[in-house]
Amino acid sequence: MNPLSPNSSDATGTDASPSFRPLYQQIKSLITQSLQSGEWKPGELMPSEVELAGRFKVSQGTVRKAIDELAAENLVVRRQGKGTFVATHAEERAHFRFLRLMPDEGIPHHPDNRFIAVLRIRATSEVARLLELKSGDAVVYIKRVQSFDGVPTILEELWLPGQLFKGLTAERLVEYKGPMYGLFESEFGTRMIRATEKIRAVAADAVASEHLKVPEGTPLLCADRVSFSYGDKPVELRRGIYSTARHHYQNELS
Repeated sequence: MNPLSPNSSDATGTDASPSFRPLYQQIKSLITQSLQSGEWKPGELMPSEVELAGRFKVSQGTVRKAIDELAAENLVVRRQGKGTFVATHAEERAHFRFLRLMPDEGIPHHPDNRFIAVLRIRATSEVARLLELKSGDAVVYIKRVQSFDGVPTILEELWLPGQLFKGLTAERLVEYKGPMYGLFESEFGTRMIRATEKIRAVAADAVASEHLKVPEGTPLLCADRVSFSYGDKPVELRRGIYSTARHHYQNELS
């Protein structure tokens, strides 16, 4: 059956909405479904635009427009002369997509991690709400300090759905040398697609003072982030406390 026929669920939607989506948006949705199902793995070469056009029975231009949007959303990566690849957190270029803390001087580089706690706990009502779980559901709680050139700079707490991250232990986190999102992708099949953040100024409390080696009351940045996987499914809640004595928070607005 043609996946774009009027009777298909993609064309009509599951909510009986009368809204119409352009054809390239429907193709984008179908490609995203294939990414979500794991038909093409992170880092893999995808079929060419000609092959996709034949598969979906649409023009190559329609496929190209869908791929353009997926590339803009960092779901795929175009490489000149090589084709289109599924984006992966293992790539160097992806490492700083979610880490927005940049050095005032020098070249951005990866921090060293010291894990303080990796526990399996019950979700509080607030954590459950943000992760779309039930209060009391199992979550993996991680607390760590990240240091740049030996200087403690980030104090982080993370909450991850316990069902998705079964088997995540302190040993696995320590052994894995790449970015944490790379571990989530390669070993737990969970890829972070986008995130929302709330940033505010805070004063260092006793805990932040101890771990970041700053006096209590020192001005710090606090970023609360919810990260989402395919289908806008929340898969991580993260709170970062940043010392900005030698770093600044950088974002590109477009």
